[in-house]
Amino acid sequence: MNAWYLLCFLSALAILIAFTNQYILRLQTTIAITTGSVVISLVLMLAVKLLDDETAKGITEVIGALDFNQLLLKGMLGFLLFAGALEIDLHALRKQRWEITVLVLFSTLASTFMVGYLSYWLLAALGWSVPLIYCLLFGALISPTDPIAVLAIIKQMRAPKGISIQVEGESLFNDGVGLVVFTTIFAVAFAGTDPTLSGVAELFLSDAVGGILFGFVLALFGHFLLCNSKDDAHLRLLITLTIPSAGYALANMMEISGALAMVVAGIFIGNVTRAKVANPDDPMGSYYVNSFWHATDSFLNALLFLLIGLMLVSMPVTLAEIGIGLLVVPLVLLARLVSVAIPFSVFRRYRRYDVNSVRILTWGGLRGGLALAMAASIPSGLVWVNGTDIHNLLLVITYTVVIFSIVVQGLTIAPLVRKSIEAARLERGAAHTIDLHSDH
Repeated sequence: MNAWYLLCFLSALAILIAFTNQYILRLQTTIAITTGSVVISLVLMLAVKLLDDETAKGITEVIGALDFNQLLLKGMLGFLLFAGALEIDLHALRKQRWEITVLVLFSTLASTFMVGYLSYWLLAALGWSVPLIYCLLFGALISPTDPIAVLAIIKQMRAPKGISIQVEGESLFNDGVGLVVFTTIFAVAFAGTDPTLSGVAELFLSDAVGGILFGFVLALFGHFLLCNSKDDAHLRLLITLTIPSAGYALANMMEISGALAMVVAGIFIGNVTRAKVANPDDPMGSYYVNSFWHATDSFLNALLFLLIGLMLVSMPVTLAEIGIGLLVVPLVLLARLVSVAIPFSVFRRYRRYDVNSVRILTWGGLRGGLALAMAASIPSGLVWVNGTDIHNLLLVITYTVVIFSIVVQGLTIAPLVRKSIEAARLERGAAHTIDLHSDH
């Protein structure tokens, strides 16, 4: 089947699941789509193995032919990150700039090494002698929280502003940083790069700093074009489309972080340019562009979460690998908890935070398509452990952690968020009461 036709049919399936969900399960949309696609994958696998069904075989082969790594990392990611960054409130982001910076840099790196060493010891204890460098590679791909998964759920829950901006800001930026860390370790593992401090630092800085600077260049170029578009909403929409399409492609060709470039460009366009080009006499012009990006974000999210579930049919899954993945889940959560709790123990000395901040950032730090795309990019057929390709082993472990993250953590984060909302409401009520007493 033509790849374009397949994506069209898969998009329709994702929307059908979302439509059905609002009447039956009433789950958060992305969770419902992921769960539904996993169920479909299991049905297809059973139909192939137990019934030897030719139709199921054909569908499985077509889905397996999709290059998830290329589709997400080289295409959809730019649009999703740009759309998410457009909605970030720069003023609120500035208030939390130190917290987000520490979470993005310290927490991502600390989690990478904690997950790497913990998984290395766990696998060794289970009789799987996986070299440390590949465990660190797994730590790098699983440590960044996925902005696509996080933003889709946090926005719908309407979490308190402070918590929301921490989760959203961290997920957007550590997405880019995580990709840079993964690329750096990947180069050491597979490209023969000398693992010296200077060599690794050079790779990291050129990728990250280059991406940020290029994002500013894209933003300034887009700002100039949008400010001189003579109130043509259609032209403005086309200009914004060039940033996550041609701009993202150019960043990847230059071998710098296209993810960080999209985040920087999106925040600048959404906060600086949007206010500059707003026309009080034509409010529908801005509404037209905003609506397009909201729709694009929702559509691509639905397609991505469907593909995450359907990846199962093309993976050589064994019970042993799934078991290892389930054992790795608490290690990933422990590393996340420690890497978030340490900086917050310092932050709380200087500022008040929601009592559930650490728990929400830990349990709400979801993993998604980005981790799977990075895992899928690991070369196959080069390293074998216990007769299993390291590519397949890390991909199945990553898939297990991602599905647990989206389904279990995504379904159970709501009570924590509701507690924070209630606590914020009570705090505002107490402050209002104190003000009334002081007036009297």
